[in-house]
Amino acid sequence: MDNDKPLQPETEDEIEIEPVRQSSDKMLYCEAEPPPTVEKVKPAQENSETDLEIEDDDKFFTTGQKELYLEACKLMGVVPVSYFIRNMEESYVNLNHHGLGPRGTKAIAIALVSNPAITKLELEDNCIMEEGVLSLVEMLQENYYLQEMNISNNHLGLEGARIISDFFERNSSSIWSLELSGNDFKEDSAALLCQALSTNYRIKKLDLSHNQFSDVGGEHLGQMLAINVGLTSLDLSWNNFHTRGAVALCNGLRLDLSMNGFGNEVALALGEVLRLNSCLVYLDIGGNDIGNEGASKISKGLESNESLRVLKLFLNPINMDGAILLILAIKRNPKSRMEELDISNVLVSEQFMKTLDGVYAIHPQLDVVFKAVQGLSPKKTIFLLTNPMKLIQRASHPAVGARSLLLAAERLLPGEQAWGCCSANARSAGCVPGLLPAPSGSALCLSS
Repeated sequence: MDNDKPLQPETEDEIEIEPVRQSSDKMLYCEAEPPPTVEKVKPAQENSETDLEIEDDDKFFTTGQKELYLEACKLMGVVPVSYFIRNMEESYVNLNHHGLGPRGTKAIAIALVSNPAITKLELEDNCIMEEGVLSLVEMLQENYYLQEMNISNNHLGLEGARIISDFFERNSSSIWSLELSGNDFKEDSAALLCQALSTNYRIKKLDLSHNQFSDVGGEHLGQMLAINVGLTSLDLSWNNFHTRGAVALCNGLRLDLSMNGFGNEVALALGEVLRLNSCLVYLDIGGNDIGNEGASKISKGLESNESLRVLKLFLNPINMDGAILLILAIKRNPKSRMEELDISNVLVSEQFMKTLDGVYAIHPQLDVVFKAVQGLSPKKTIFLLTNPMKLIQRASHPAVGARSLLLAAERLLPGEQAWGCCSANARSAGCVPGLLPAPSGSALCLSS
């Protein structure tokens, strides 16, 4: 019995201790519940320094835009651009002339993959080269918010053209406006770009000015334009096109072919194109050494053309005789849709003005822009060029009226003033109501 007595308390102790152990276990389990939540957050923060590939979608949802860009800069070994950090939530970002280079561009591209704010991006003159444009193209496969991009003057060359051509062929981006000016594109680049653009329907506005295309490139571009269904504006100014290239190009849409040194021979071909073409609405052939002979050939096309609305012949050696041929051609075409004829380096006579009044009677929508009227005193010239009633009537149209008033203000003879009444639309465009002070320069004719 004595031996049993000590055993009973031990059993009782055990019975008393066991609930304590169970209670302590439960308490430990309850206290251990919050830490896993903290542990789940820590690995995510630690992993943010490991891999920042463009394809890593999870990173964009766990890391802020600013933090993502800073990590990308750290990964690329480049200094972050403070302007980009400050403007990441704006719709327009201008990073021209920032010296980004290929690696800095890649850091920007990584940050833009998931950016929903920026719709227009300027990256001109950053020496991004092929590596940089490849990063941008990869980004554009994921970003469906960016719509306009400028990567002019970035030394892209043939390899850059190849990368962009592959991008065009995919038709998988929201980009509709692309500026590729001054990127050392030659004939081989034209062939690649045109082959891709033949099936592309997303690009609406394309700038290929200041490259090195010649007639062979013009033929490639002309063949592409004949079948492309997307482009509405193409800038090819400051290239090296001559007769063959110019004729091949004039198949439709808006064309800027200024400063290409065509001469009168090309003007003959352009006149034939205007006679047969029913799509071209805008043609800029300024600064192409086209004289009166060329103006005569172009006027033949204007007599039957029913689509062209704007023709710019500024900085060509055309005098009043050539100008009369042009306006009479428009007058003889009752179906002409011409709205603007720019011959603003031509001095005209009072006889020209009378002829022009007859043209306006048939085509009131037309604006003929010229330099001044010979043989009139400055004040009389100003009165003719700035008819208040005509300017007020034109000002009722926001796009044309404001432009006419502003141009009239800018090009009046030195020391003179023009009387005009600005509409609200013109005032919003920067026109000052009442007296418009005239800077130094030549008088301008802007009639309705």
